[in-house]
Order: sequence, then C-alpha cells, then structure tokens
Amino acid sequence: MTPIDATGPSGILSRKALTQDQKVVYTRILVILGVVVFWEIAGRFLINPAFLAPPTHVVRALFTTIFASPEIRYAIWLALVEVTIAYALAVVVGIAIGLAVGITEPGRKAMFPIIVMIWVIPNITLLPLFMVVFGLGPVGKIAYAFSGGIFPIMVNVIAGMRNVNQLYVRGTQSMGGSRLDELRHVVFPNMVPSLFTGLRLGMIVTMLGVIASELYVSANGIGYYTRLYSEVYDPAPLFALILTLAVISITLNELVRLAERRFTRWRR
Repeated sequence: MTPIDATGPSGILSRKALTQDQKVVYTRILVILGVVVFWEIAGRFLINPAFLAPPTHVVRALFTTIFASPEIRYAIWLALVEVTIAYALAVVVGIAIGLAVGITEPGRKAMFPIIVMIWVIPNITLLPLFMVVFGLGPVGKIAYAFSGGIFPIMVNVIAGMRNVNQLYVRGTQSMGGSRLDELRHVVFPNMVPSLFTGLRLGMIVTMLGVIASELYVSANGIGYYTRLYSEVYDPAPLFALILTLAVISITLNELVRLAERRFTRWRR
C-alpha cells in the first residue's frame, strides 16, 4: 500500500486546514476561559456579589438549588417540552405555508408583504390575547411560542424559493418534470441555506416565546423561578437558571446545525 505523500499539495492543504480549525477551537476556548476568569475576579473582588455572583457560586447553586429542587427540575423539563412542541409545529406549518406562498410569483407578490407586515407586530403585545384564548397552561405558552417561531421560517422559505434560478425550473418543466420533481430536485436543494437560517431563527424565537410567557403569566414555570430569584436579589441561582437555558438553546441549535450539515453535504 502506497503511503500518502503529506508533502504534496493535498497534504499541505490538509495540514493548513487542520491548523486553521485548531486555531478556531483554541481561540474559542481562550475567549471562554478569559470571560470566566474575568467574571470570577469581578464577582469576588470588584462587584458586590449580591449583584454578580462569581461562576463558582453559580455552579454550586446549579447543583444545590436548581437540580436539587423537584419543582425546578419539573419546570425545566416542562419548558423543554413546550419549546419542542411549539418548534415542531412552527417548522411543519411554516414550511408548508412558505412553500404554498412561494411556489408561484403571484402568490409571493400577494402574500409575502402581508406576512412581513404581521411579523413586524411586536409579539409581546399579543401575549394577553393568547392567554385569554388558550389559557394560562402549557397550551397557551405553546401557542404563543408557535406564533413567533413560524414567521422566520415562512419568510426564509419564501425568500429561498424566490432566489432559485428560473432557468433550472424551466429546464425541469421542459423535460417533462412534474411540480413534485421541480420541488424535490430544483427548489429544495437551492433553498436549503435560506431554510436552515429560518430554522435557526425560528428555534431562538420559539424559546424566547416560551420564556417570555412564563415570565409574565406562569406561577410555577422556569420563568416564574427566574423572576423570583431576581426579585429577592439572589444572583447565584438566577445565573444558574440562565446557564441552564443557555445549554438548552445551544443543544437545540447544534441539532439544527447537524441537520444542516447533513442536507448541505452535496454543496461542498
């Protein structure tokens, strides 16, 4: 078996690419460590701990207060379920409406401005209406989060379909391709980047919707405990809850990113 020549052009490029990736990873780690160290020093020596708990106190509160409480554990689990259901509904309905609107030029011209006009309405102003219609329980929070998460997905699906090269579409039609063939082999592959941009934005807005609804109307959700620790000036469990929400957000975002890599592999 002939060994690979690492000194050739391909070997040099591989080493350069690997070195670049390592630099990115190391830079990211150094930035995070720098922020944590500065936060620890500031929380202990520069700022009143009642306003900024150092990371060591936050980690301790995470295990002694947050994870040790069955009520808070249940609140975190319930928030994750609500986000998952609302996001799944937003993805299915948003893609379906986006495809229906964006499939024709008249449809895009007629409906796209209306969708954007509704999207720019501050969603938080509609929260009382959703609570009146759907109640104060999980259904109301899911409906409210869904109403926010669906718009980035719809808008990016329509925008992605608008950017598809019409020569490819007419070529598929001239070869006898059906509308399904047009969507599957031309439209969808070319709208994937825009679609996943919408999926990421939709996930963020959906989670913000769940948290916002719990902050204002929940009596036992994760938003309620966040508000409680803020009102009693207990920053350690407050930051621990925020850290938990950040981990959930990063995990969901990474799942979307993995799906994006799977569907955009052909572009590399």
